[in-house]
Amino acid sequence: MPPGILGVMIPWTLKDIDEALRASWAADTCSPDDVSRVPWHPGNPAWGHCDITALVVNDILGGDLMVGEVYLDDEQAGYHWWNRLASGIEIDLTREQFRLGQVVTADRLVERPPGPLPRRWAEYELLRDRVAARLGSLPAPAGTR
Repeated sequence: MPPGILGVMIPWTLKDIDEALRASWAADTCSPDDVSRVPWHPGNPAWGHCDITALVVNDILGGDLMVGEVYLDDEQAGYHWWNRLASGIEIDLTREQFRLGQVVTADRLVERPPGPLPRRWAEYELLRDRVAARLGSLPAPAGTR
C-alpha cells in the first residue's frame, strides 16, 4: 500500500481513486457557477467538479491544493483546482472537462481553510460520501485532523 497523508498507509491506487470519483460525479455535485454556463451531462462528467474533487484527493493523498484561472477566448471563465503531492507530482483528475479550448494559467498554491468550506460544502460531503461508499472509509477531511 502506498503511504498517504501523515504516513498512513492507504489501500487504494490512484486508478481506484480516479474510478471512484468518476462514478460519483453527477449533476447534484456540479458547481452551480459552471452549470449556469453549460449544463452538466454524463458525456463530460468532470465538468464543474474540480474544486471538490481536489479536496477529496487532498483528504486521501495530502499534498497541496493548486488553483489557476481559466480563460476562453481571452476572457476569464472561472477557476480550476487540482492537486500537488508532497513529491511535487501534480494530479489533475478533471482537466478533461475543458473541451472548448480553455486555457488554465496563473497557477498558485492555496491553503485549505480549516473546517467546513465557505461554499460547496454540501456538494463536497455528497461527493466524499459517494467515493467512500466505493472505496471504504476515507481519512478525515484535511483541516479536521
